[in-house]
Amino acid sequence: MFAFPARSMSQPEIAQKVEIMTRIALAIAALAASLCFAAAPSQAGQTGHAPWCSVQNLGFGEQEWDCSYATAAACAPTVISGNRGFCNLNPYFAEERGYAPAPRHRRYHRYDR
Repeated sequence: MFAFPARSMSQPEIAQKVEIMTRIALAIAALAASLCFAAAPSQAGQTGHAPWCSVQNLGFGEQEWDCSYATAAACAPTVISGNRGFCNLNPYFAEERGYAPAPRHRRYHRYDR
């Protein structure tokens, strides 16, 4: 339909365009690397620093953790009130207290054939 006349580019014009495109690609790569290295580990969807959390099922496989309960009994009314969830221990609470859970030892059995 539409025909554009072919324009030939000189060698310096091609080199200039390649240099510009290379600089753009390097800038994007540097930005992506800085975003990856600057990302801190997060506790996505979790609020509070108490030992018990009410975990609310939001649907589509998403959950929200509200970790603001000192006991399981304090968490239970929130779950019973109909938010489609359950109470669970805060998985990050042990780290905040300065002690970690005991390491699990695996027992390996040797079977003779």
